Amino acid sequence: MSSFPLFSNVSAGRPILASPSVASPGKISAKTLLTASLPEIVPASRLEVRAAPELVSSGVRELDALTGGFPRGCLTEVCGSASSGRTSLLLALLAAASQRQEACALVDVRDSFDPQSAAWAGVDFERLLWVRCGDQKLFSPRRHRDTEKSNFQRAETPLEQALRVIDLLLQSGGFGLVAIDLAGVPFKIARRIPLASWFRFQRAVERTPTVLLVITQSPCAQTCAALLLRMKASMKKPSAFSSPSSVPYAELLDGFAMQTEILRSRLARKPVRSVTAAFATKAVRAG
Repeated sequence: MSSFPLFSNVSAGRPILASPSVASPGKISAKTLLTASLPEIVPASRLEVRAAPELVSSGVRELDALTGGFPRGCLTEVCGSASSGRTSLLLALLAAASQRQEACALVDVRDSFDPQSAAWAGVDFERLLWVRCGDQKLFSPRRHRDTEKSNFQRAETPLEQALRVIDLLLQSGGFGLVAIDLAGVPFKIARRIPLASWFRFQRAVERTPTVLLVITQSPCAQTCAALLLRMKASMKKPSAFSSPSSVPYAELLDGFAMQTEILRSRLARKPVRSVTAAFATKAVRAG
């Protein structure tokens, strides 16, 4: 009675790799193929540590003492409500960069930039590119079902125009400071900016001497921001007056104190060797 094996040692549909010693001429062994296709695996301890970014002055002495300066080649986000000092910080940064003989670019989404205030802050307009965004009509081709191509008009929002301008400015290079003012944009609209756009800005500005600054009401860039600052203003109580209604206008303006808080900072680089810590835990006996 003849019999045949129910299970074969050769898997169906799977090729058999021959060893290098018995491989036929003209064929590449599996080891050679894997070595040629896979890159070399480098341990984490041998990875190149990127140097810390260069820090430049913000023009505000107290803020420089807190942060050490604003990093080049990184995205910095400053958020705060109205009258929190964010515009004053923007003017101080523009003045400090222009006084260092650096070219600056300001993308004004809501057309709220005041040249007179900038002149009082010390901004050099010869080194400032002011981009004023507004509604524009775009002509885009569209194919109809039963007719040939035709053009239709679509209004480009100021936010869409600002994102496109930021791409062009970062790709062109040559700017010491590129700032985009989203303070006047409602947060429900600003938060719709895709995260891919922030990642694209982050990759475009790295390894360049440009400081990319974003002014917002609430954090929008998320983890793409290497430095995230939140500003707020507090009103000091005047001691010489009994009621706020009797405070003169000039004294009322002098009563504001600006406060800045660091919400996120990724400027400190990780060392070559990871830091280890030893600790002991105690188990709680149940029952």
